[in-house]
Amino acid sequence: MCRSGRLECQAATSHHKWHEKMTLTFLRSCLVSAILTVLAPLSMAMAGDQTAEQPLRRSWSADNGNGTYTNPLFYDEFSDPDLIRVGSDYYMTGTTMHSIPGLPVLHSRDLVNWEFLSYAASSLDLGPEYRLEGGEVYGQGLWAPTFRYHDGTYYIFSNVNRQKTQKFTATDPRGPWTHEEMNGSFHDLSLLFDDDGKVYMVWGYQTIQMAELNATLTDIVPGTEQTILEEGSGLGEGIHFYKFDDQYFLISAEYRDSMRMPTARASSPYGPWEIKRAISEGEDFGLMKGRGINAEPFLTGVEPPFDLTGPDPASRNRLSLHQGGVVQTVEGEWWGFSMYDANSIGRLTALSPVTWEDGWPMFGLPGNLGRSPRTWTKPAINAVSHPKAPYKRSDDFSRSSLQPIWQWNHMPQSELWSLENRPGYLSLKADPAATLLESRSTLTQRTIGPRSSATTLLDGADLGDGDLAGLAMFGRPYAWIGLEKKGGEFSLHVNSEQSPERTSIAIETGRVWLKVDCDFITEDAQFSYSVDGQNFKPLGGPHPMVYQLYTFQGIRYSLFAFNEDGQSGGWAEFDYFDVTEPEPYGLAPIPYGHAIQLSPAMSGDPIPSELAEPLRVVDKGLGRVSLERDGKALTVLSSGQVVFSPVQDGESQSFQWSETPSGEIILMSLVTNRYLRIDTDAKLLRADSPGPEPDGLDGVRFQWK
Repeated sequence: MCRSGRLECQAATSHHKWHEKMTLTFLRSCLVSAILTVLAPLSMAMAGDQTAEQPLRRSWSADNGNGTYTNPLFYDEFSDPDLIRVGSDYYMTGTTMHSIPGLPVLHSRDLVNWEFLSYAASSLDLGPEYRLEGGEVYGQGLWAPTFRYHDGTYYIFSNVNRQKTQKFTATDPRGPWTHEEMNGSFHDLSLLFDDDGKVYMVWGYQTIQMAELNATLTDIVPGTEQTILEEGSGLGEGIHFYKFDDQYFLISAEYRDSMRMPTARASSPYGPWEIKRAISEGEDFGLMKGRGINAEPFLTGVEPPFDLTGPDPASRNRLSLHQGGVVQTVEGEWWGFSMYDANSIGRLTALSPVTWEDGWPMFGLPGNLGRSPRTWTKPAINAVSHPKAPYKRSDDFSRSSLQPIWQWNHMPQSELWSLENRPGYLSLKADPAATLLESRSTLTQRTIGPRSSATTLLDGADLGDGDLAGLAMFGRPYAWIGLEKKGGEFSLHVNSEQSPERTSIAIETGRVWLKVDCDFITEDAQFSYSVDGQNFKPLGGPHPMVYQLYTFQGIRYSLFAFNEDGQSGGWAEFDYFDVTEPEPYGLAPIPYGHAIQLSPAMSGDPIPSELAEPLRVVDKGLGRVSLERDGKALTVLSSGQVVFSPVQDGESQSFQWSETPSGEIILMSLVTNRYLRIDTDAKLLRADSPGPEPDGLDGVRFQWK
C-alpha cells in the first residue's frame, strides 16, 4: 500500500504552454460541463441504442454490457488489491485501514463483475485506541493484505501498525474466518506455497527479506531468513510473490521517481534476482493530480484550515498504476490487476491485459507495452456474467443488519447504535465528542464516482440537549451538515474544517432531509437540505474534497451523532440512506449511427482536414467504431499515420472508443494499439500516442457534438 511511501505534497506549479491553451478550471470543470451539456440531449435521443446494448443500471459497473469493460473495476476506493484464482473462481481482498469490519472478500467468475462474500476481519480490537478511547488509529489498521489458497484453506495476512502481522483463515471464502497473530511484524508480506511443500514469505521496503514459514504459518523457520535484495536494487514494497513454471517473480510497487511496478525474477527463491524497472509505468488514464494538503496533518500536526494545493497539470506519474500482480485464467489468458491513486475518491483498482515479452509479464498490448487501455475486451472466460456492482449502497435500514457497504470509523460500540430501537430506522446515540473525528457514533461508506449524491432522512425528535446529528464527508478536511437540538429548538449547521465559522439557520422541524452532491472531477461537494423531501436548498459553500494521509483513505459518506458539550445525549433516527449516480455508464456514451463533429478538446490545437467535416460513427462491435464519410473512413497505416481510404473490413479502420476520467474521448487504433492524436506541427492525425497525458497537451483528447 506504499504505507511508508507517503506522497509528497507539492505546490501547484506554473505551466506556460498550458496557460496559453486553457486554464486549469476549463480543463477540469468547464470543458467537461460543456461536453455533458452537448451530450445530454443526444444521450436522451440515443436511449434506445444504449439500452439495447447495455442493461439499465443505477450504479457504476466496469462491465459495459457489450463484451468490453472500462476501468476502474469499482469507482469507489479499493486499494492494495490482491487477487487469486481457485479453479474457475476468482477472489480478491484489499486494504481497509481503521474501518471496521475490514478486509472484504469479493468473488468473480470473469474478473470484471464482482460480488461481496464476507469480511475476513469482523472486528479488530487491539487496544483502547481502536475503540476511540484515549487515542485513535486513523490511517492505520489493516493494510496491504496478501491473499492465498492452499490445500482447501483460504489465507489472508495483513499488516497492522505497531502490531504483529494478522492472519485470517477459512475453508469457505464466505466465512467464518478464524483470526490469530503471527509472531512478528512483516511489512507488505507475500506468501508462496512452493511445489516442494515449503512455504516462503517475502517482505520489506526497499530492502527485501525472504524466509521459510513454519507449519502453522505463524513464524520463520530458524536459519532461513535472508536479505535477497539490498536497498537501491530497484524494488520498492507491496510485493506479490509468484512462481510460473520454474521461475519465481516478485512484482513490486515503487513511488519515488515514478509510480510504477518494478519486477524481479529468479530460478530460486533466494536468487540471484534479475530486475526489470517496470512492467507498468505511466498509466494514469490521463487523470490530473488533484488537490493536496501542503503540510500533511498526519506528519506535522498542522491544524485546520489546511493549505490546499493543486490541481497540478504538470505532475507526471504520480497517479499511475503501481501496486498489484497478475493472474492466469483457466483458458490461458494473463491479466494484471493494480491500484492507482484517483485523487479525493481514493485509490481505485484496474484490470489490464498482460503480454509476455522476453519472459516478463508486461501490462498492456503489443505495440504499447507498459500502458493499459482504460476500455478493452473482457477476459475470454467460459462463464455467463452480467454487469453488476459488488455492493448495494442505499439502505432503508429495514433488515436486521446493515448493508455490507457500511463500515464504522473505529471498533463499533454496541450500546451506541441499533436497528431495533425503532424498526426501519438506524438509531445512533450521541456520545460526548468535541469533533466528528472523536465521535464513536460515526458510520461510513465509500463514495462513488465520477459523480454521486447521498440523501438521508433524519428524525431528531429524540435528540438530547446539545446533540448534533447528520451527514458528513469524512476525511481531512472533513465537513458536515447537522441538525442541532438546543433548548427544545432545532437549527441546521454546515461545518467545515476549511471554514472558521459555521453556516447556521433556524429550522422549525426536527424531521429534515439532508443531502450532499459530490463531483469527483472538480473535487467539490455541496450540502443541501429539505423539509419536504422534494425541494432542496443549498447551505454553505462548496466544500473541497482532498486525498490525504491522515485517514489514508478517500472521502467517505458518513452518518454521525455526537454532543459537543461533553454529555451523553439522546438518539438520532435515520429513516434511510440513498445514493444516486447520474453517470453509472460513464460520461460519454458512444453515439452509434450518428454523424458527429469531432474536434480537439484543447482550444488552439489545429483541426486536421480529416476532421473538418462530420463523421458517421459506425458500430464495429466490442465498443469499437469506424469513422466514415462519403464512402471513406479514417484508416491507420502500419506507420501510424492516419489517412482517408475507401471503407473496408479489417482492423485498420477500427478504433476502441474510450474516455478520460474527465470525459474527453480517446480513440485507440487496433493496428498500433496506440491512440489517435493531432500532430500539431504537421497538422496531421497519427495513431502513435501511448495514452493521454494529464496536462492534455498531447493532442489525444477529443470532444464531439
